[in-house]
Amino acid sequence: MRLGLALGGGGARGLAHIHVLEALDDLGIRPVRITGSSIGAIIGAGYASGMPARDIRAYMLDCFTSPRIVIGRLWQTRPVSLQEFLSDGGFRIGQLNARRVIMAFMPPDVPLTFEELQIPLGVMATDFYARTELELHSGELRSAIAASAAIPAIFRPVRRDGRILVDGGIYNPLPFDRLKGVADFTVAVDVNGGPEGDVEHMPTPIKAMIGASQLTMQSIIDIKVRISPPDLLFRPAVSAYGVLDFLRSHEILAATEGLREDAKRAIGHHLEARLKGRGGPARIGAAASATT
Repeated sequence: MRLGLALGGGGARGLAHIHVLEALDDLGIRPVRITGSSIGAIIGAGYASGMPARDIRAYMLDCFTSPRIVIGRLWQTRPVSLQEFLSDGGFRIGQLNARRVIMAFMPPDVPLTFEELQIPLGVMATDFYARTELELHSGELRSAIAASAAIPAIFRPVRRDGRILVDGGIYNPLPFDRLKGVADFTVAVDVNGGPEGDVEHMPTPIKAMIGASQLTMQSIIDIKVRISPPDLLFRPAVSAYGVLDFLRSHEILAATEGLREDAKRAIGHHLEARLKGRGGPARIGAAASATT
C-alpha cells in the first residue's frame, strides 16, 4: 500500500505535524510522496531528507528554546554588505527575506536540491502574477521552501525561475489533491486552525490580517474535503496558538501529544481495512480519538 502524506500550513501550529511523522516511524511506514505548504513544506523537507521524526522534534525545540536563540538566528539573515542589501530589494518595512530565514533555521542535514531527498517532495507556492498555484519538485530546495512559507505580511516574495512566488497556502493550504494517482491512500494533516478570542477585545492589525487569511484558507480546505476527501484527515486542536508562536513549541507539542497515538491507531486500522477490501474515507477531528 503506497501512502501519500500531505502537510498543511499554519505557522507554529504546524509543529503538530511531528506527531503524525512519529506515528509513521512507530508503524515502520515510509510515504511514497510528501506534499506540503508553508510549515508543512519545512517539516516535510526534513522528513523527506531522511531525518527521523524524533530528530525533527529535537531540532525544532532547540531552535526555539529562547528569544535570544531566535534573535541570534534572525541576526544571521541580515545583509552583510551594501551590494547584498540592494540585491535583496533594499529597505522594506516589516518584511524579512524568506530565503535567508529558511537558511538560518533549516536543519543542516537537509540537502540543497529536491533530487537529493530520500522521499519525493512537492512544495506548494503561489505564482503571484500568474494567479495560480505552483508545485515545486525539482532544483534548488531552500528557495522553494522559502516561497511556500512567504506569508506576505511577514516575508517579501521570492523570485525563482522567472516567477514571483508567495505563500503556498493562498491557493493550496492542504495539498492532498496533489497525491492522487501517486498513492493508494492519502493522509492529510490540517493545522490551519482559525482566530480565537472574544468580542470584547478587538484584534490587532496583524492578528486581523493573519486571521482573515486563515479563514480564507479554511474555506478552501473545507471545499476540497467536501468534493474529494483524503482517506484520513487529522485536525489537531491548535487554534489556541498563533501562527508566530514558535517560542511556545514545547506547549504546542504537549497540547497535541495525543495525535501520535490517534494517528498510529487510525493509519493502522485503515491499512488493515484497505488490505481486506473494506477501506473508505475516514477523518479524525480536533478532539476525536477514532475514525468516523
